[in-house]
Amino acid sequence: MELIDIGANLGHESFAHDLDDVLARARVADIVQMMVTGASRQGSRDALRIARAHPGFLFATAGVHPHHAVEYTDECDAEMRELHQAPEMLAVGECGLDYFRDLAPRPAQRRAFERQLQLAADLGKPLFLHQRDAHVDFLAQLRNFDGKLGPVVVHCFTGTREEMFECLDAGYYIGITGWLCDERRGLHLREIVKHIPADRLLVETDAPYLLPRSVRPMPSHRRNEPMYLPHIVEELARDRGESFETTAAATTANARAFFGMPATRA
Repeated sequence: MELIDIGANLGHESFAHDLDDVLARARVADIVQMMVTGASRQGSRDALRIARAHPGFLFATAGVHPHHAVEYTDECDAEMRELHQAPEMLAVGECGLDYFRDLAPRPAQRRAFERQLQLAADLGKPLFLHQRDAHVDFLAQLRNFDGKLGPVVVHCFTGTREEMFECLDAGYYIGITGWLCDERRGLHLREIVKHIPADRLLVETDAPYLLPRSVRPMPSHRRNEPMYLPHIVEELARDRGESFETTAAATTANARAFFGMPATRA
């Protein structure tokens, strides 16, 4: 069985000492391809560097997360456009809005998001999006680009049933992470994931964040990594009332179609 992790922050400092081992464990877990998330100017450079070192296995995104929105200047926009010339760069993002932590002023977040929506429209590339506690503004900005964007995934979806259906009605994909496995925060997801159409479902670890709390044995370091993706898929399949193989096959096919990945095992 082949699995694709559509979001792993492999440039994070926690992977600096053992990235090769992390990738080896991912392969053993039947992860055949991964997207390395770029979420800042430096992070996007790092994502491209890592992807280039593992051709066919790793690909990358380039964007600026709302936490870093103030760094999205004209110079940053030019750099993003340059990075996106690389064949390994398959999507714009991680970008969007985050009103939960508010680590950047909201007007700056909206400006950075607007510019990256324009970037995706100009390049014809998919969008890898972040949204937390900003659903209304998030959808409003996306609607300004109706008919101009390629495929869109709302990465690490944690919202309500109503928010999920609004995203689905807009034609967006839904990315599911180990948040699903959190008995404190993810119970509502277990009730609604069965309503995601099979052709709009994607899976990801968001490593090193969001280690599934239902993993046993629980690693002492608490670092998430791609090898735990099968556990997320198993939990997701159970909640959807289908087999692991069915969920795995659908999400892998969706990832390849969404990002335009080659259908070859690396």
